[in-house]
Amino acid sequence: MEDQRPEVIIYTDGACEGNPGPGGWAALLISGRHRKELAGGSSHTTNNRMELRAAIAALKALKRPCKVTLYTDSQYLQRGITEWLPKWRRNGWRTVQRGHVRNQDLWQELAVLLDTHEIEWRWTRGHAGDPYNERVDQLAREAVRTFGRQAPPDMDPQNHAR
Repeated sequence: MEDQRPEVIIYTDGACEGNPGPGGWAALLISGRHRKELAGGSSHTTNNRMELRAAIAALKALKRPCKVTLYTDSQYLQRGITEWLPKWRRNGWRTVQRGHVRNQDLWQELAVLLDTHEIEWRWTRGHAGDPYNERVDQLAREAVRTFGRQAPPDMDPQNHAR
């Protein structure tokens, strides 16, 4: 039987003023002629947490299992998913140095979503002229100003916002 999953292209980005500091995240979901923009933020967070939040929010916004191509300019997110996550899970959420995985709460939340969708993770160079990447960058920066000043803090429970 042919896979009937809808195809969705997602672009995500996170931004922070200071690291840690107020932050914002954004996602753009594209399916056929349909477009949806999402954004949010936190008063005290890190850029890496905002990158993860963007991917989580985008995948949670999908109403049914999809075939997703997700573009990110974050090597932390792309490498975390494609290289590090399987090792962290096998090692009980410990790094190679036996320390706690930073942002473990978000990695675990993202890991659950991986089982729902078929996702191809693609890294794209930031600020290189890709109009969709530029759009989510703009939205994430706006989210710092819109949400980042008033939203609750988003702290890594084990590493205190690292």
